[in-house]
Amino acid sequence: MQLVPVPRGDDDTLWAVIATAGRQNRVAEVFRSRNAALADREWRAQQVTAYADFLARARQPVPHYSVAPIRRADLPRKWTPLPALGFLRGQFI
Repeated sequence: MQLVPVPRGDDDTLWAVIATAGRQNRVAEVFRSRNAALADREWRAQQVTAYADFLARARQPVPHYSVAPIRRADLPRKWTPLPALGFLRGQFI
């Protein structure tokens, strides 16, 4: 998936929190405002820090979170939000 910068003022613009683990990128969550996305990114980073030992013992990739603009049309058709640590049932989603 490639995120393309979107001009300001576009009604179709959302702010995505992107989870990156290794070479995989996933849209973790989307928001209408950049501030909400930044707050979510910070919360997710805190969760990863709090569960760092668990992630290491479970041999799960440690996700890194970033924020980028995204158009609604660029979201995968059956997209759903990611859990805070970025994986379910033992695999990065």
